[in-house]
Amino acid sequence: MAIPEEVTPDLVTLARTLADLHVPGSPVVLPTVWDAWSAALAADAGFAALTVGSHPVADSIGRADHEGMTFDELLTRVRQITAAVDLPVSVDVESGYGRSPAALVDGLLDAGAVGLNIEDTVHADGGRLRAAGEHAELVGALRTAADSAGVPVVINARTDLFLRADGAETDRVARAIERLTLCAQAGASSLYPVGRHTDAVQRELTSSLPLPVNAIAVPAEDSLTHLAELGVGRISFGPFWQADLAARSKDLLARWQ
Repeated sequence: MAIPEEVTPDLVTLARTLADLHVPGSPVVLPTVWDAWSAALAADAGFAALTVGSHPVADSIGRADHEGMTFDELLTRVRQITAAVDLPVSVDVESGYGRSPAALVDGLLDAGAVGLNIEDTVHADGGRLRAAGEHAELVGALRTAADSAGVPVVINARTDLFLRADGAETDRVARAIERLTLCAQAGASSLYPVGRHTDAVQRELTSSLPLPVNAIAVPAEDSLTHLAELGVGRISFGPFWQADLAARSKDLLARWQ
């Protein structure tokens, strides 16, 4: 799908704005939203950009995480979100929904998004982990597709090594750094070693990786100041904001039982 020429300048501006917000030590906080309501709530709270989480979106439409929904179902929500807020929006596209890099980029741009997360677990292929070079090649293809569309899409390259507890723990950090460095060389904009890390591991990741590092945070527990001190450049909430709202809602509803 070709991107209409008349919207490209706006998308370019949004993409550049999103990229410029990634500052190690002064991280951008991207609340992870799932619909127009949550997006408007975050925008009204003063956040400068948003990310759309696959897990919260899937939960909100009665689908399973790990590509239990379709790319088209995700794009429906993305369009609703970008229509509701005038902010840069990034989208978690999981492992790609079996779509080509060009189809992923064109679909997101057509829906008004200017960033994406791409992970290295392939849900459509038994949940296997892409080889490091294979994942970097996909990142490179996404960068090429974005360049062809004329929009500097912010590509957040994710590895699931920590979530999966893949391989020996003794060299897991080193393997994650090697894997994500390849993604940086292939054209990623930021790097996402997703997981809950100790301070020592987080510092090693931020000091060793060549691009801003995305950390996942629990809104009710973690500290922006502390994560900034650890050198991260981007913070998102994954499913934790939605989960926290669900827990608080249960308490409210329990008063009426």
